[in-house]
Amino acid sequence: MVSAAATSVSILGATGSIGSSAAAVIRAVPGRYRVEAVAGGRNAAALAALARDLGAACAAIADETAYSALKAELSGSGITPMAGAAAVCEAAARPADRVVAAITGVSGLAPTCAALSAGATVALANKEAMVSAGAAVLALAKAAGATILPLDSEHNSIFQALGAATMDQVEKIALTASGGPFRTWSRERIAGASLAEALKHPNFAMGAKITIDSASMMNKGLELIEAHHLFGLPESRIEVLVHPQQAIHGLVQFTDGSVNAGMAVPDMRVPMAHCLAWPQRAESGARRLDLAAIGRLDFFAPDLERFPALALARHALVEGRAMPTVLNAANEVAVAAFLDGRIAFGDIVNLVQTVMNLPGMSAFAEPKSIEDAIFVDDLARVRAREQLSLPPHRGTL
Repeated sequence: MVSAAATSVSILGATGSIGSSAAAVIRAVPGRYRVEAVAGGRNAAALAALARDLGAACAAIADETAYSALKAELSGSGITPMAGAAAVCEAAARPADRVVAAITGVSGLAPTCAALSAGATVALANKEAMVSAGAAVLALAKAAGATILPLDSEHNSIFQALGAATMDQVEKIALTASGGPFRTWSRERIAGASLAEALKHPNFAMGAKITIDSASMMNKGLELIEAHHLFGLPESRIEVLVHPQQAIHGLVQFTDGSVNAGMAVPDMRVPMAHCLAWPQRAESGARRLDLAAIGRLDFFAPDLERFPALALARHALVEGRAMPTVLNAANEVAVAAFLDGRIAFGDIVNLVQTVMNLPGMSAFAEPKSIEDAIFVDDLARVRAREQLSLPPHRGTL
């Protein structure tokens, strides 16, 4: 039974892996949470089943053609069906104590901003929104009195490790990376990796796009740019460490030389439980970290020769202006092309670099609004598709 004091939650990207973690945490503490809205992309049956299971007030699906199926699936439930991009934004803006922003890619930018505009406390897993329009997103949150809680495991662990410290007490932070399935592979072998090989992440079960990004280490590059915006630190004070055991997700080094580590099992239910209950604590349902069983913790500097995507992301952050927006857009197109079998794995980073180096791409200022970011994003996608000889309007991934 849901109590009157239950925390209300909306889940954007509800049918994805992070949405599944949110649902699991909600189920782990019966009565603590009440689900206001769930939103998904195309799978009406899965979205409806989740809405019924969690007792959501409404369910919004981005694909307008799936409305009839969603309505039929929800018939008799009392749950309001909605469809279309505007409907997802409407669901995001509904009054809720927490909004989980877990739509993959820049497609999540508008719904995330809709939640922030409503003054919500947003648990942010949609790193591409922050990479593409970080300054604009932060300005919007400030103007609306909204709060952003980092939901990615690395940023969440840093947020927790900071404690009550202020950023002027921080010397640097470090994000950890598992190294992905190609941690020990040669550059030549990585370049020719198959789709099946690239989708074999050693620790996390995630969607295809983020799994490919993890294999190339572009995901860590995007997280680096996101960390810059979330914590207000320059690129030079954000490190990346390869840590295969994934027991430590982030580290904070303070100006006195002490270091705090954010530690947990590699399970998204841990940061999810933290964000949903913050500033309190709640059960996550995840197993506990057993350091004795792990036995050792290894750390390595990332090899930028074998994983040039991380170097490209650092370059984009240092160069500034709208280059992170270009980086993200080109990468989304490149990953989709790899998933479709159009290019080799090694061509992902080559395409991104090519688009970043095209004449005029470095001329755009850092987006001051969501509209600015979408304009640059659209242009970069067009340029990327031109390089692939694809039609110019394939739609947002």
